[in-house]
Amino acid sequence: MRRQLRYTNSFIELSARERAKAVLDEGSFRELLDPFQRIESPHLAIQGIVPQSDDGVVVAKGTIDGEPAVLVSVDGRFQGGGIGEVSGAKIAGALEMALHDNQAGIPTRAVLLLETGGVRLQEGNYGLLAIAEIHAAIVALRRYRPVVCIIAGMIGCFGGMSIAAGLCSAIIMTKQGRLQLNGPEVIEQEAGIEELDSRNRRLVWSMSGGEQRYAIGLADRLVDDDWEEIRDAVRAIYRIRESNSSRSSQVDRFLCRLSKLDIQERLTPDALRNLWGRLGHPERESALPSFGQDLVAGEGMKNSRGRTFFERLTKSHEQVPTGIPSVLSADSQLGQERVRMIAVVNDAGNRFYRARNGEVGLDEGWRIADCVRRAVEEDKDRDKRAIVAIVDVPGQAYGYSEELLGIHQSCAAAADAYATARLAGHPVIALIVGLAISGAFLAHGLQANRIIALDDAGVTVQVMSKQSAARVTRRRMEELDEAACRIAATAYDVKSFATLGALHQMLVGIHPDQPTSYDIEAIESALLTAIADARQSPADLSSRLQSVQAQASRSLSILVRRKLVEQWN
Repeated sequence: MRRQLRYTNSFIELSARERAKAVLDEGSFRELLDPFQRIESPHLAIQGIVPQSDDGVVVAKGTIDGEPAVLVSVDGRFQGGGIGEVSGAKIAGALEMALHDNQAGIPTRAVLLLETGGVRLQEGNYGLLAIAEIHAAIVALRRYRPVVCIIAGMIGCFGGMSIAAGLCSAIIMTKQGRLQLNGPEVIEQEAGIEELDSRNRRLVWSMSGGEQRYAIGLADRLVDDDWEEIRDAVRAIYRIRESNSSRSSQVDRFLCRLSKLDIQERLTPDALRNLWGRLGHPERESALPSFGQDLVAGEGMKNSRGRTFFERLTKSHEQVPTGIPSVLSADSQLGQERVRMIAVVNDAGNRFYRARNGEVGLDEGWRIADCVRRAVEEDKDRDKRAIVAIVDVPGQAYGYSEELLGIHQSCAAAADAYATARLAGHPVIALIVGLAISGAFLAHGLQANRIIALDDAGVTVQVMSKQSAARVTRRRMEELDEAACRIAATAYDVKSFATLGALHQMLVGIHPDQPTSYDIEAIESALLTAIADARQSPADLSSRLQSVQAQASRSLSILVRRKLVEQWN
């Protein structure tokens, strides 16, 4: 054996640092922002949680096959690998530095070792914003070099970081690894034990374990729990993978796959493997029978803020077909600006019943991606229209079928499309009129150049419902409310979210349920101002850290990036 890291070759048994050393060329490991820098989360101690001096993320520079590389390893043993302000800034900042290297002609590779439950709930919207910045960096970096993700341990990869995995150029998994947007306990909390029994570990692994994800094409390599095999798999991917290839950009392929599914009866993991495991070529997929739904919205559908504002803002404008009633789109003219508006709305007839109340589900994510990418393609040789995401999403769909079929990949497709449009020169504006929760907001809104929100008690921004947050963190609801008083990022109201500096504007005095003509004029004026501002600014998300509010409330996000710049070379 060339290197003996422990008495066994097991990758899972290695620490986060040892995993990084195992993947990088021997002797090339150099850690940035190591524990002796003592940049730790200040938000944990005040909640009775002992912080860790590296905040659970190892960032290492080195080489892979002699080429410069940065490797980020998440320590699943600290807070379940949860992403907070400091840890999120370390990941996003490292990817941003790799992007800068590649833009400067230095061919730097990036590898993510993910053992994470997603956002660290004790830091709420700090983690949500950081993960959106991670997503943005992956999409931008992927144009230069493949971004490789490794999911190997027993914790797996969940939440917004599963969307990050779905954005990567390639995913390597072991049988022990899991890749899933919503944790089993959260699904049980939100949908009931009849939907998914979180104690049924055999079922959980059969849905989202490495073997199943590889078998149905949601992972690229299945390897044994052996660090040498994982190291070799990383090198093999870089030798054959095109830089901008990604599963999240294969919209037509996955829309075709979903259209062939008959979900009238509960689909089993084995049945899905038998179906999708045979679908290696698009022509085979197109030959299968289609079980597409009727495109007329179901009866009993209540109005929602998202639908209300979409209809008022796009009245008398050209509707853009999306293929499903729960995703609305229209091309409008605001002043001199061409605008494509997109909203996710409730649909009582949605064939995926867990997505009937305005959630972003399997169909919704891929349809959003299709709608956005069509605008990018249509404007390839002309002025880039603005894209407005009208946000009123109570969360992603929590369901068995959603996880089995890869809702994380659907959300990744939507986030990818918005980020791709932004990088192509399209101003992307998010207009929050209601709920902006969790993975749904990451997919539909958080990749925007500018975010506008109504100043209203019904506008909520957070990682997950309070009930689920209490169950996951094993705290009482009263404790969550107490934390929100001390840490704005854990609160649910839009005013608290505004203190984090990500909002471009908050609109006061708008009637959210029955907007007047004056309200619509005010919103249109705000959209035009935001579009003009976005056109004059860089196409990345850096503006979110430049506001006066961010300078104060996200000072550690800024400090981490500054330290990474200082230590990079």
